[in-house]
Amino acid sequence: MSLRFQRLILILMTLLILGAALLLILFNTKKNIVFFYTPTELLENNISLENKIRIGGYIKKSSLTKKTLNEYEFKITDNKNELLVFYEGILPDLFREGQGAVVEGILNNKNYIIASRVYAKHDENYMPASIKKELKKNNQWKKEYK
Repeated sequence: MSLRFQRLILILMTLLILGAALLLILFNTKKNIVFFYTPTELLENNISLENKIRIGGYIKKSSLTKKTLNEYEFKITDNKNELLVFYEGILPDLFREGQGAVVEGILNNKNYIIASRVYAKHDENYMPASIKKELKKNNQWKKEYK
């Protein structure tokens, strides 16, 4: 076997291993991708049940009910359609009715989600309390902030 032939085999084996690694990565990410839907998109598309999904929208006013100590039920809406969400755990501090939220969980039936995680979203005017306190302390706080 010549040196030139050995190099060719080495290059081909390297390309084969890199190709196999790339295929493994692509197939794994395809299985683990969680898509983001609005309630209307979820109801219009044929999403199979028992899939892990993410739903984004607003918490419908007067829909938040506390079942037990750490069990909550609320509706998430995009002002067209709404979905009922059941969540067991501690809700984020910014979570409240009328506020944006993203819910990650399993679609139990077409209008009901059992959430494993709830993320609260805030708008562009939100300022953490610690920063607000520092601004007031340094006399840089302006009341025209929203």
